[in-house]
Amino acid sequence: MSIWLKKSFFVLISILTFGLVTPSQAFLNEEGHALAKSNSKASSIERAEEDVLQEDPVFSREDFLENMMEQAEQNAYMKFGAKIKPAIEDEFRSVILPKMEHAIEQTARQYGDEDLSLLVISEVPSYAKTEKIFHIYDKKSGEDVIRFHVRKDHPPKEGYYFNFHYHTVHDDFQTHHDLGSIYWDKNTPPQWMSVS
Repeated sequence: MSIWLKKSFFVLISILTFGLVTPSQAFLNEEGHALAKSNSKASSIERAEEDVLQEDPVFSREDFLENMMEQAEQNAYMKFGAKIKPAIEDEFRSVILPKMEHAIEQTARQYGDEDLSLLVISEVPSYAKTEKIFHIYDKKSGEDVIRFHVRKDHPPKEGYYFNFHYHTVHDDFQTHHDLGSIYWDKNTPPQWMSVS
């Protein structure tokens, strides 16, 4: 009897009897021997694929930095919203972003190549009044490593500025490390993430 016919017979009996009657042990043994050779090869390939998927990917420093900077820029633009982004995007990209990159690169130097995959960027907070743009944290410990913030400054008679800065774990996030300021206008800027 061909293999497909045996399988069809087995399925038909199982369906008709709702699993109450099972095929003979001889049938199952014969079927088992035929499949054993093909299954052992397939299962070893599946185990190898699972082992690869379970390991954290190892990034090169260049890949890590490129990935971080893409996410940093996206998070910043999400924070700015549709009203603020067009007005400050060019200056942010040319002045602030390179300094952010330098700060992230300095932070990455404190980690070995294999540990870079532990560093991830947090999401942009959904509430508008916070200074947080994003934080980079160690996903193994859950602890922040570096925090990037922006606040609205209003020096007397000068108009509004967006002050970009970061804090690091090395001083318990107390020191403001300045990245620069971008002038807005004399009028009050809209809330973060404003779309209209």
